[in-house]
Amino acid sequence: MHAISDALIITKRQLLQLARVPELILFSIIQPIMFVLLFRYVFGGSIDTGQPGGYVQLLMPGIFVQTVAFTLAGTAVGLTADMQKGLIARFRSLPISRSAVVFGRTLGDGALNIVVLTAMGLTGYVVGWRPSSGFLNITLGFVFLLVFGFAMSWIGVLIGLSVREERVATNATFIAVFPLTFLSNAFAPTTGMPKPLQYIAEWNPVSTMVAGCRQLFGLENQFGATAGSFPSENPLTMSIVYVIIIMAVFIPLSVRKYNRAVNK
Repeated sequence: MHAISDALIITKRQLLQLARVPELILFSIIQPIMFVLLFRYVFGGSIDTGQPGGYVQLLMPGIFVQTVAFTLAGTAVGLTADMQKGLIARFRSLPISRSAVVFGRTLGDGALNIVVLTAMGLTGYVVGWRPSSGFLNITLGFVFLLVFGFAMSWIGVLIGLSVREERVATNATFIAVFPLTFLSNAFAPTTGMPKPLQYIAEWNPVSTMVAGCRQLFGLENQFGATAGSFPSENPLTMSIVYVIIIMAVFIPLSVRKYNRAVNK
């Protein structure tokens, strides 16, 4: 219980920091909205999805997943900045649970995701996105996205504690996220890719997450080379498996890395 209360205190600190610098919230919202408008109006006319409602129905779940996946970038850069400012060393002198610092950071970034996803959902509605699966499934879809973002933020924790400069953290997170998001079904059906790439793209955690969200939002999924496989038939289950694996691997590694950092 002591560790939980400490983590909530760190989360509160994170939220107060966001409130003091509203530009962080503003630019966190602007970037995904720009992606929505860019793909909707620039590329949407050239991609035939075969889905009722057109490209925007296929696009929005992909943009949602890309956005929460990029949670790890904010987490990594923020932790690296805290290391440079000496805040991590200061936390070491306080009577708080060591793991609470990194847990609080990820929870705070998750709270920011709620704001960002809300803004994106409203933007999507304005440009024609109409999920058809009912309130419960739509709500589950957004909860699913927040859990995925929480899991991805732990990768950001490990990256942020492993590098010494914010610029390095930024570059490292882009290297980690860009291949996952663009070599996936997030923005276009994988059926147009070369067959060897289809296997990689369709087993990609981002692809199963996108497929799971599309299913919850009332869309049919399109798979190519892996059609009929477990991920294509059970994207929600496979996504949960990926989330569990990510957290099981990166939470212990991140906490251990943090403990080593504060002991230096």
